[in-house]
Amino acid sequence: MEPGILIITLICGMLVSRIGLPPLIGYLVAGFVLFVLGIDKESLPLLQELANLGVTLLLFAIGLKLDIRSLFKAEVWAGSSIHLMLSMLIFVPILKLLGLVGLSQLTSLTLGQLTLIAFALSFSSTVFAVKVLEDKGDVQSLYGRVAIGILIMQDIFAVLFLTISKGDVPSVWAFTLLLLPFARPLIYKIFDRVGHGELLVLFGLVMALVVGAWLFESVGLKPDLGALIIGILLAGHKKSSELAKSLFYFKELFLVAFFLTIGLNGLPTISDVVLAALLVLLIPLKILMFVYLLTRFKLRSRTSMLGSFNLGNFSEFGLIVAAVATHKGWLPPEWLVIIAVALSFSFLLAAPLNATVGDIYQRFQRRLIKLEKRPLHPEDRPIAIGNPRFLILGMGRIGSGAYDELRAQFDGEILGIEHKQDLVDLHRSLGRNVVRGDAADTDFWEKLDNAPNLELVLLAMPHHTGNMFAVEQLKKLDYQGKISAIVQYSDDATALRELGVHSVYNLYEAAGAGFVDHVITELLKNSEKNAPQRPLAKDIVQVTDPKINTVTHS
Repeated sequence: MEPGILIITLICGMLVSRIGLPPLIGYLVAGFVLFVLGIDKESLPLLQELANLGVTLLLFAIGLKLDIRSLFKAEVWAGSSIHLMLSMLIFVPILKLLGLVGLSQLTSLTLGQLTLIAFALSFSSTVFAVKVLEDKGDVQSLYGRVAIGILIMQDIFAVLFLTISKGDVPSVWAFTLLLLPFARPLIYKIFDRVGHGELLVLFGLVMALVVGAWLFESVGLKPDLGALIIGILLAGHKKSSELAKSLFYFKELFLVAFFLTIGLNGLPTISDVVLAALLVLLIPLKILMFVYLLTRFKLRSRTSMLGSFNLGNFSEFGLIVAAVATHKGWLPPEWLVIIAVALSFSFLLAAPLNATVGDIYQRFQRRLIKLEKRPLHPEDRPIAIGNPRFLILGMGRIGSGAYDELRAQFDGEILGIEHKQDLVDLHRSLGRNVVRGDAADTDFWEKLDNAPNLELVLLAMPHHTGNMFAVEQLKKLDYQGKISAIVQYSDDATALRELGVHSVYNLYEAAGAGFVDHVITELLKNSEKNAPQRPLAKDIVQVTDPKINTVTHS
């Protein structure tokens, strides 16, 4: 039956993704289908092991991406903590009321059980939220960073619950884990030497499953907590992002097993589906609480609303909490299925809400602005750019080189935009006029001051999608000056030209010309002293292809 399980899971995942929803809903449906076909968890012990591995790798991946400093921002740690408490205070009476009106699944539950359900429903989906942010290109936006910070705080709350739920008193040897930070130099040296292939993947699995999960479990602590902490320990390494990408598909594949095991707990009854639909009505309350709280921390109403809608759903971590609670006997088994169905319904609601959040904000903008507190958050204030003639979007190596070339003739008339604060500080220390902003973020363009004398915008961002987005935003602002861009591929140049970019410079062709210059001038200079003179690459005429207006070399 194993081939059938894979085929059914694939078909359900594909059907759900075709309508724009996360495939994990399809995996839940596949679990229900397999249950109807007579398959249960007990007959598939390997599936449960893979599900546990998926949760462990999920927490390890979260740790790898975690910037501890971001959690110390008030809007993140205080916002998530207060929201959690408010959710439980508001949800518990609502659940009690639903029990009093006759919903049998809630009638006999104790206050502690209702609190546990409210706790599970207070989480927002990391998988869904990050997917929406990536699709919009807003991962690095202020609202995106705040939303991800809150999600990580929620994940930490869930891990603490999982650790406490283990119920065992940790061994005295658990205190030795406090020495792990002292082992970081040795771990980093190994990290440096594992390369970039299969050894990197194996290193990640050893760190997550052995040094993290197994080591922590051996001293009486929850293995998931160990995976998270080891991930955080590795987060400062230059290859942590590469490791997270290398393990991504392992984590995603194992999480498929987790969602399948949820569906294998049983098929929801009609009353379960009705209750799950009623629980989804709690989501507007979650959103409103987030909007109010984030504006209390001096974020703009627009930033608060975008972040709140991104968090307006139920979470796979809520499922993990429910799975532990039902396994421990703290909740009736049917509640795992009810929360799974509510999770699916919440995604059905959240997808269109996130697609139309801009329109919703415009409709209620006047009322929402009244919630704002002054002065605004330092990162959420209007971006003052002065009145430059030249604007460079992306101050990496290419943008910096362009800035320096322009400065030789137009010093004081150039402005660079860079989204990384450490690079902004570096450029300023070198005398360059650079401000922080992310041109691939809608917030940046919303906060940008007018520059009436702007003549030329140089797009030097590393990602083609970011450059395309910037061109679209410039058109919306009715910018009438010239636009130039750096590209890596000819089809990118074509796409930019079709959007109205005036000149496009092919990076690889420029690198090739530079390489030839170096070879001729440096390596062959001595051997060709007596040879007839040949034109250097820099003397080769540059022409512009009229079709795509891209600099090429003849």
